[in-house]
Amino acid sequence: MAKGPISALGEVMQLAYVPADFDAALRYWTETMGVGPFFLFDHMTMEDFKYKGQPTDAVFSVAIAYWNDIQIELIQQHNDSPSIYKQWRDAGLDGLHHTCIVVPDLKKARAVCLEAGATILQEGRAPGVEALYVDTGGGPGSILELIEIAEETRGAFDTIRNAARDWDGTNPLRPIGG
Repeated sequence: MAKGPISALGEVMQLAYVPADFDAALRYWTETMGVGPFFLFDHMTMEDFKYKGQPTDAVFSVAIAYWNDIQIELIQQHNDSPSIYKQWRDAGLDGLHHTCIVVPDLKKARAVCLEAGATILQEGRAPGVEALYVDTGGGPGSILELIEIAEETRGAFDTIRNAARDWDGTNPLRPIGG
């Protein structure tokens, strides 16, 4: 069976959650599932950050770990600015928030998603990464993140993946940067 236009852009590399209780989610993933360590990117902002086409100054933290070759991301927003994360929490939703694929050309990926009828929800840039979030129209779990990443970001992801391979359960949350 042939791949559809969106699935042909890349393979799923991440499952992301915006839990009501960030600490409980971290405990679940590290203690119950044995996934970790998580690396925390605390109080992030993005350049040219837009939610539904409008500028936003959402501030959020992400914790990233690997479950084999699948990246697990936990997201916590710290302010009330509009975003897909705030929309999710305001709706009282739980479970899988979005999946993510790495694409070689974000402009092409945007065009493919729009042609397939997806709606752009959020977009922005951070050092080494440009992200686009689209709603593919399938209800809960239908948000897809498409990212184009620089080599240094690929290297950082490899470091996090390698840390998971030898993780002994200690120090489950490790801050990145200052």
